[in-house]
Amino acid sequence: MDLTIFRKKKRYMTIFAVVLIGITILSAKMTNFDFLHGIQTMPKAFNWIGSNLIVTEQALEKLPSIMDKLIETIFLSITATTTASVLALLLALMGSRTTKINDFFGNLSRIIASVYRNIPIVAWALILLLSFGQNALTGYFALFLATFGFLTRAFIETIDETSSSSVEALRATGATYFQVVAKAVFPECSPQMISWILFMIETNIRSSTLVGILTGTGIGFAFDLYYKSMNYNVVSLITISIVIVVIGIELVSNYVRRVIL
Repeated sequence: MDLTIFRKKKRYMTIFAVVLIGITILSAKMTNFDFLHGIQTMPKAFNWIGSNLIVTEQALEKLPSIMDKLIETIFLSITATTTASVLALLLALMGSRTTKINDFFGNLSRIIASVYRNIPIVAWALILLLSFGQNALTGYFALFLATFGFLTRAFIETIDETSSSSVEALRATGATYFQVVAKAVFPECSPQMISWILFMIETNIRSSTLVGILTGTGIGFAFDLYYKSMNYNVVSLITISIVIVVIGIELVSNYVRRVIL
């Protein structure tokens, strides 16, 4: 029996691999992408990076202004994530099968979460750019809306997975809706929810670089400015600064996760 199941899984995996390879080859043909040419040009690309993306003494003089933009980007990402998480939690409570008020609000919450989650952050930035112009508010709302959709979906799944038994036990004792949320949902779900919030802060710091290019704010604006002026030494410094900050935020997030989980 086990051998039959193993052979069946192996056959399915083989079919999947063949289909995936076929789709890859077909996509390359449709887009005129040459794998061999791409591999052959990689040494030239790395040579250009090594020759141009070098941090010089003149580039280091721009470090204070770069750090100001980077700090602005970090705080913007944190603010957008934390405020979105509050609204996402309220919607998740209505959308979860465990804590929903009724089927109408439950389905409505899930639809809203799906719509907002599936609109790319770049699309949000371009849409809001027409209304608010190039400023920090546009970047904030773009990060906020994308984060709101993702966290709502994540919170709904977290509540459904971790708190159903505790909720049923409290309801059996006659507890009110708010007592159930405060005594069963929050204590069990908060560690996982905090983990999701930390993950989104990391993601938004990376995303805000791209959003900043479109909205003319933060570290993304500085990157775009020096890139267009072909000042690649400063571009290299900005890139390294972003990488260091993201790694630092990730290390802090991992430490917090180990403590709370």
